[in-house]
Amino acid sequence: MTLTTTTAGRVIAQLRFDRRTVALILVLPCLLLGLIAWMFDGTPVLDQFGPMLVGLFPLIVMFLVTSVATLRERQSGTLERLMTTPLRKGDFVAGYALAFAALALLQSLVVVGFALAVGMDVLGPLWLVVVVGMLDAVLGCCLGLAASALARTEFQAVQMMPAVIFPQLITCGLLMPRDQMPEVLEWLSRVFPLTYAVEAMQTLAAGGEWVDVQGAVGAIVLFIVGAVALGIFTLRRRTA
Repeated sequence: MTLTTTTAGRVIAQLRFDRRTVALILVLPCLLLGLIAWMFDGTPVLDQFGPMLVGLFPLIVMFLVTSVATLRERQSGTLERLMTTPLRKGDFVAGYALAFAALALLQSLVVVGFALAVGMDVLGPLWLVVVVGMLDAVLGCCLGLAASALARTEFQAVQMMPAVIFPQLITCGLLMPRDQMPEVLEWLSRVFPLTYAVEAMQTLAAGGEWVDVQGAVGAIVLFIVGAVALGIFTLRRRTA
């Protein structure tokens, strides 16, 4: 546990001095939500889609940041040097997940607060919106850790995002209700984590309570655990 928290502290210390990454994590989702609120001012669009975007934007941003950051650790030789110490793969991945979970909580609070400030109305409990948003961001972080193992350059790491995220965007229910999709796509959507993130936010936007979203939240947690396990299994010390 000490090695995990030490790794998390190192990652947070690095992020403190990386203003561009902090801005990407905290400012970009707010900027995008602000543009949507401005474009559709006076319409129910923000109330309808805002909660889903509150969960979607952090997932995408965290996926990108984590996959690139992990790849840099390998390319710079930092990870290889760390692995000569008692640090294990599990400590490294768990430390990264813990650090970004703390940042995800801050991100979720900032994004939800900004969305409410620009006019988003959520009928469900706000604390649940924050929790689901944080879990979505952690999920993006863990997926990024797992996906980074397949990349050898930062450009390839960026390319992993559309390969992993776009199929989920199409089938998650954001563009079309899942029960109206072709049966094959509807079944495919059930194995994608983003489906449950969008489902939980849709339910909360409509006034759902914890009992209504606990199944979706449980699915997100299971995907996080699976992504962490995959990240540990696929983690390489260096880029070949």
